[in-house]
Amino acid sequence: MKHEKEIVGIIGLGRFGMALAIELCLNNVEVIVCDIEEKKVKNMMNYTDNAFLCDDTSVETLTSIGIDRCSIVVVCIGEDIAKSILTTLTVKNLGVKRVISKAINQEQGDILQKLGAEVVYPERDMAVRVAKKLIYHNVMDFLELNNDIEINEILIPKSLVGTSLKDSNFRSKYHLNIIAIDHNNVLSTEMEPEYVFCENDKIVVIGKKDNINDFKEVK
Repeated sequence: MKHEKEIVGIIGLGRFGMALAIELCLNNVEVIVCDIEEKKVKNMMNYTDNAFLCDDTSVETLTSIGIDRCSIVVVCIGEDIAKSILTTLTVKNLGVKRVISKAINQEQGDILQKLGAEVVYPERDMAVRVAKKLIYHNVMDFLELNNDIEINEILIPKSLVGTSLKDSNFRSKYHLNIIAIDHNNVLSTEMEPEYVFCENDKIVVIGKKDNINDFKEVK
């Protein structure tokens, strides 16, 4: 059975929307983008033929550019809260399966969630990401899965260098699971128990925030 190609709609080409649209285009994802500013739309025409200048986000306008054909739509109108909420509701009413909406504060996010949208907080999330890197110098990157679980990429502590994965008793000692090891910029998800941690190795771990924070203090 042949599956239709997934189309992603992006409404609003601010910094977040523009960066998202370009990244998707560079990875050969079919996108439909729209914005009220002609300059931004012209810029996106360098990446996709489906870039539209729209004065509004009414049902008629969004249908005319094909937003109703998208399987995913990202509403990137964070600053104009009223328009963000109204556009999200319109897109949901068009029957789009998955709607992701940008929010700039918790109150806006709560309303968008009640409308059935997934909510992202780009500015807040980036601030948290940078703060963690400043506070914990061994943290390379992280992903928050929910309020309690995270995935972190962490530089191996000196105390574990020269120790095998098996002998480290990592899971029982730190209550975390290693899901990948980055050795010399080569990422592996199939770790042998005999693997010996090397200086500058980075490990990708998943677990509860409290356990991850405790591990960050290991020297």
